[in-house]
Amino acid sequence: MTNRKIDNDEQIFFYEQDFYVFSNFSSFKLIWQGIEFDTSEAAYHWSKFMYCEKIQKEILSAKSAHEAFKIAEKNKFFIRKYWNEVKISVMEDILWAKVKQHPYVFKKLIESGKRELIEDSWRDDFWGWGESHNGRNELGKLWMKIRKKINGN
Repeated sequence: MTNRKIDNDEQIFFYEQDFYVFSNFSSFKLIWQGIEFDTSEAAYHWSKFMYCEKIQKEILSAKSAHEAFKIAEKNKFFIRKYWNEVKISVMEDILWAKVKQHPYVFKKLIESGKRELIEDSWRDDFWGWGESHNGRNELGKLWMKIRKKINGN
């Protein structure tokens, strides 16, 4: 789907454009939970399998964020109990690590000003706004929450 939105004075659509750094698929290594991950996407999926070391190792050795995602999808029946109750706070913790460890990500977050941050993903109406543009946009909300705390608001 190529129905991409264009950034404007009120909104930033960060799925594949200028603010792509906010995407979990962007290539920013980070250390989280004492482990180095190639992307925040890999860290997120790794954390789903706290009691399955074999799956975690597979995710850690994934060659891309997309491959980490596919490994998690393939093993969805082994996701830890109560994952839905903690996944937003886990993601927030991962995003804080990303912004603290990468000055460029920090800079882009500040540059975003007060604009609404929207993960312009047609595939995901939980973390993004989905195909119909009325999804939850939880990833965008987390980035705005972090930005607000950085700005002291």
